[in-house]
Amino acid sequence: MVNKLISLALRNRVLVLLVAAGLFGWGLYSMLRNPIDAIPDLSENQVIVFTEWTGRSPQVIEDQVTYPLVSNLQGVPKVKNIRGTSMFGMSFVYLLFEDDVDLYWAARGCWSASTTPSACCRRR
Repeated sequence: MVNKLISLALRNRVLVLLVAAGLFGWGLYSMLRNPIDAIPDLSENQVIVFTEWTGRSPQVIEDQVTYPLVSNLQGVPKVKNIRGTSMFGMSFVYLLFEDDVDLYWAARGCWSASTTPSACCRRR
């Protein structure tokens, strides 16, 4: 059976090349018209709040920037998890939202819930 198929393909090389070119063209056409994203976004809905206060130690950043930000952002609705980290001169606060939350709504909610940097970085 396989030998007959191979011999048929060898006898009709032009037909085999035309069928292969047709299938290639059809596949290319289908790929270009396909509205589905080939690489879906599987990441969680998250907003990252980055603050910078140059020349400060991680402890000062934690006490005067990260902790007040995390405390103020606790009230943002539909938040699954809040994580904060402090380094030399900078702070990151990661807010992970539920899956059904619009990312732009989440960013606006974080913006309205956070305090201004001047109020946050004031000496106490």
